[in-house]
Amino acid sequence: MNANLFHDLPTSLSEELVENIIVSENIRIERIVSTGQASPENFWYDQDESEWVVVLRGAASLEFQGETTLQRMKPGDHILIPPHRKHRVASTSETEPTVWLAVFFGTEKKSGKKTAKQIVKKKHQKPKQRQ
Repeated sequence: MNANLFHDLPTSLSEELVENIIVSENIRIERIVSTGQASPENFWYDQDESEWVVVLRGAASLEFQGETTLQRMKPGDHILIPPHRKHRVASTSETEPTVWLAVFFGTEKKSGKKTAKQIVKKKHQKPKQRQ
């Protein structure tokens, strides 16, 4: 079945719209649509899983606990948020819907699985040359 992340975008919502696109044992992918929403004052997300998030349309600002600078995001900007890195949505665009894609996935366990940081680091390493 074909679907489009920009289809039927609401222009006004009382709260963010969160839709599961894929859910499995190891990964969850969500489409999030915001229309000017922000996290409640003094509320912090504190998640057990890693979250990779990208802004596809609109704009947003994220705040991380202990940091004074906001992480401003525009279309194409993405960030990897490790487990338990407390964060909140400081603001989203009030003039157009902000469309996010959020990918949640597990963390290192004693079974030898790699952490999100290890996965990203490996992805950006140069490939080994064959001899």
